[in-house]
Amino acid sequence: MADETSTLVRLGDTDLTVANEADDVRGLKVFDPRGNEVGKVDSLLIDRGERRVRFLEVGSGGFLGMGKRQVLIPVDAVTGVDDDNVYINRERAHVAAGPGYDPELAPEPERGYLEDVYGHYGVVPHWGSGYIYPGYPFR
Repeated sequence: MADETSTLVRLGDTDLTVANEADDVRGLKVFDPRGNEVGKVDSLLIDRGERRVRFLEVGSGGFLGMGKRQVLIPVDAVTGVDDDNVYINRERAHVAAGPGYDPELAPEPERGYLEDVYGHYGVVPHWGSGYIYPGYPFR
C-alpha cells in the first residue's frame, strides 16, 4: 500500500529519470478508444516516496498554445503505448469534463484534488485499500 503522506511531483522537477528511456512517454500524443486525439503528454507526476508514475499530465485543446488546458490522467486509465502514442480507456469528452490542473498554482496536487481526479476516472486512489499498481504499462 502506498504511503499516504507521499508527495506527487512532476518528474522534470526532480533529479530522477524514467528507469528505461524507451518507457518515457512525455511528448507522445494521447488517444481515446475511438481514435480521437485527447492531447499530448507534457509531464509525468510521480510518487516521490515510491518512485512510481501515478499520473500523466496531458495538455489538451487550444490553438498555438492559447486556450490549452492541463489535465491529469491516472496511469490506471492507460491501455497501451506504441512508439508515437498513448491510448487510454476514456473518451476525449470524459477527459475534458474532468478536473483541470494548473501546475503553476499547485505543483504538488493536494489529496482532495487527487481524490476528485481518481473519482472522475472511477479508480481507487493509489493510497486506497486494495489499490494495485498497474505497473508502468508502457511499451
